[in-house]
Amino acid sequence: MIVTFKTSAYANITMLGEVGCEMLDMMAFGSSVPGAINAEDVPTALDNLKQALAKLPTQAEPAGNEDDDQPAVSMHTRAVPLVELLQAAVADETYVSWE
Repeated sequence: MIVTFKTSAYANITMLGEVGCEMLDMMAFGSSVPGAINAEDVPTALDNLKQALAKLPTQAEPAGNEDDDQPAVSMHTRAVPLVELLQAAVADETYVSWE
């Protein structure tokens, strides 16, 4: 599964389901897919996401197989595009949806 975040103020952001659902949980506006946040609630979702990220370690833990050539990516790094999308939606006073 993938989760695609959308707003008219920014390009669509697509995340793998597990990461996308975790971002939804951090925003605290429900984790069901599809869903949406009204324009007036987007600033709260952005604040919730930033506060949740602040509680997480900034470095990603290596996961899985040591032979894997893929670098570990922190939730902070994964969240950057979503934070930018939410900031753009706040500035444009528009809603955010996901599917």
